[in-house]
Amino acid sequence: MLNLYNFVINTCKRLLKTGILALLLFTLSIGISAAWWNGDTTTTRQSRLPQGDPIKDGRALLRYALPIENEPVRKIQSSLEDISNRLRGKRWTSVGSDIGAASRVLTTSKSKLLASVPESRQSEAEAIISRLDEGILNIREVVEAKDGEQVLEQRAELLTLVGQLEQLMVEGFPFEVPSEFSNLAQLKGRATIEMETDKGSLTLIVDGYSAPITAGNFVDLVQRGFYDGLDFIRSEQSYVLQAGDPPGPEVGFIDPDSGEYRNIPLEILVKGDKEPTYSFTLEEIGRFREQPVLPFSAYGTVAMARPEEENDGGSSQFFFFLFQPELTPAGVNLLDGRYTVFGYVVEGKKVLEQLGKGDKIISAKVVAGLENLVEPEA
Repeated sequence: MLNLYNFVINTCKRLLKTGILALLLFTLSIGISAAWWNGDTTTTRQSRLPQGDPIKDGRALLRYALPIENEPVRKIQSSLEDISNRLRGKRWTSVGSDIGAASRVLTTSKSKLLASVPESRQSEAEAIISRLDEGILNIREVVEAKDGEQVLEQRAELLTLVGQLEQLMVEGFPFEVPSEFSNLAQLKGRATIEMETDKGSLTLIVDGYSAPITAGNFVDLVQRGFYDGLDFIRSEQSYVLQAGDPPGPEVGFIDPDSGEYRNIPLEILVKGDKEPTYSFTLEEIGRFREQPVLPFSAYGTVAMARPEEENDGGSSQFFFFLFQPELTPAGVNLLDGRYTVFGYVVEGKKVLEQLGKGDKIISAKVVAGLENLVEPEA
């Protein structure tokens, strides 16, 4: 069973002994970027995060994690996302500049936007671009009125459209999962999970593009009804909320077909890599300064629990990360690269704040993306 506090304490001791902690603190002090650089001027995957402060919004992280290579759509996304930071300081001129930047890309790069969309989806993409154009005009009006609440609401709608356009650009699956894991379910895309608890509903998006085995296992267990009626077994205030321990002596899922415990490997896709690293933490392979595509930097991060000393010991238990920047700063916390993140809570964060040990998952259902689940080979 996951013991995160003991893990953090033990890890800190190891880091202090080896000097790695000093290096991490140094990189933090000079403002290490959230973007990944592979040592030269070429990028190997454009689903990396942009330079600047770490992103703390799950939906934004999921957008950047899509395996696409289209610079104009990323510019539109980045400009719209910057608006929320400008509003905090009531920098209305900068808000207008961000909207203007997004508008210019839409106007001048329509052909480039459509170039990344398969022909069968072109008409759908054109309709989304038209709606974006219209939405840009509307948001300009509320910016002129300096209505911050309406700006944020319309920004969210525009970013939803951007995400839909980006999703249309994804063609096929970006890599082959190692054949040694063909006995495990895989998610070749994304799925949306509605989780009903005794405190309210949560909506999770799980990402098979970054963690196909972990996300596939979770979706498979949701489909089986495995989580229905289970309690949250651990709650550490401002840190984690854990569930997935079945009744009885077992601590994970026993496959009824084989009668064996289902082991899920540690699975981490690093920014810039073409496929995930399996079975090793990033620290173990000397990549402790590099960041995963799906980081622990958003409230409601969904990750696979595992025994501390068993990298491939995960099964059914998972946890919600209750991100607190003062305690677990994005980009330098001790969980990135050591546990598999496979999704984010995108709705119901207020409900998540109320949940604790002893509360119950009433039901969990796949409401979108089930067609992306690939059953294991016999």
